[in-house]
Amino acid sequence: MKGPAVASADVTSTPLLTDLYQLTMLHGYYASGMEEIAVFDFFVRDLPPGRNFLVAAGLEQALDFLERARFAPAEIEWLRTLNRFPDDFLDHLAGLRFRGAVHAVPEGTILFPNEPLLRVTAPLPQAQLVETRLINLLHFQTLIASKAVRCVLAAPDRLLVDFGLRRAHGAEAGLLAARASYLAGFAGTSTVLAGPAFGIPVYGTMAHSFVQAHDSEIQAFEDFARAQPEGLVLLIDTYDTERGARRVVELAPRLARAGIRIRAVRLDSGDLARHARRVRAILDEGGLAETRIFCSGNLDEYALRALLAAGAPIDGFGVGTRLDTASDAPYLDCAYKLAEYAGIPRRKRSEHKATWPGRKQVYREYDDRGRMRRDHLGLDEVAAPGRPLLEPVMEGGRRLFARRPLAALRQHLVEELARLPEPLRALDPGPPYPVEIHPALAKLAAEADARAG
Repeated sequence: MKGPAVASADVTSTPLLTDLYQLTMLHGYYASGMEEIAVFDFFVRDLPPGRNFLVAAGLEQALDFLERARFAPAEIEWLRTLNRFPDDFLDHLAGLRFRGAVHAVPEGTILFPNEPLLRVTAPLPQAQLVETRLINLLHFQTLIASKAVRCVLAAPDRLLVDFGLRRAHGAEAGLLAARASYLAGFAGTSTVLAGPAFGIPVYGTMAHSFVQAHDSEIQAFEDFARAQPEGLVLLIDTYDTERGARRVVELAPRLARAGIRIRAVRLDSGDLARHARRVRAILDEGGLAETRIFCSGNLDEYALRALLAAGAPIDGFGVGTRLDTASDAPYLDCAYKLAEYAGIPRRKRSEHKATWPGRKQVYREYDDRGRMRRDHLGLDEVAAPGRPLLEPVMEGGRRLFARRPLAALRQHLVEELARLPEPLRALDPGPPYPVEIHPALAKLAAEADARAG
């Protein structure tokens, strides 16, 4: 790579965090004078195998980026060292700001393939430049929220905590996974920064190393209890799980005299269902019926379902690696595609990747019980049956509304899940939800095809 490094770029606002072809295209647009209004849609083409729906997430970070995106002087100078772009174009980039409009579905909205989560309307260079980072932000949180909600559906009355930071693919991914999982209904996260950043409750227990560092397991329990008496959770499987449980029973009266209650024990290895049953019996016999059992260790929605179906007496779960990496479906087949330029509808017709033209809207119909019945993918200017889902959220590069609290987004998803047909709430594949193409959109596509030849 030529030129000096750009020091400590702020990844939350720099447009330099992009694919090179965005800049080469911008140069082409600049050289050709192409600055008319463009419309782009962000959507998911297909659901991963076994999935029945998506949960839209990441809008707040996307809007933050659009409001703040700009090239720093040092970044422009770095681009200059590439000797790839002329000075007048780089000077133009230095003053480039997003001044467009955005329509989007609220975070926590349930969506299906080909339905836009977000629509950008802006001068072509502005709309093009933000593509990579918008996909990056919207894709990841939608991916994680869509998996996390499956854990919530699998264990609806259990405490669920995100434990995935250490296995996440980078710092930002770990932090945003905590946000997405909380939006989906998790109780909190072990990621401390998510507390001040998003107001998410933080949870933590202890590590095996704390026990190993002591010569006595019971002394380790007592030292930790006296240091962290509030909400005390003891990790009991460093050596022998059932023996650890008996030591908790032995220690409990001594701690009780100091006003310390053992809230829960944590299991992190082995046959969790078998150990949980044995530990539950030991705790109950020892007078600790109110002490809960919390489990972690390579868990996901399928493991939660299996444990609860087996009657395992587990009160809460830490879900980490398989959640924050979305291990069974680590990506969504998503895209950000041009739908209109200079007032003319545009669409891609590539094999298996055709898109729909125009300024689209998703209209949702409900049955007499308030359950989702069908969606219509149509045009913004031609009403279809149902309630429109995309709403204006940005104009002139500025938000139209104050940031929505995460608690409100969580509640919105609760309401969405209540409207979801029962077969689609299952972890196993259900009947495809009907998304019908409105005749006006089909006609516009045909006209766009005829124009393209």
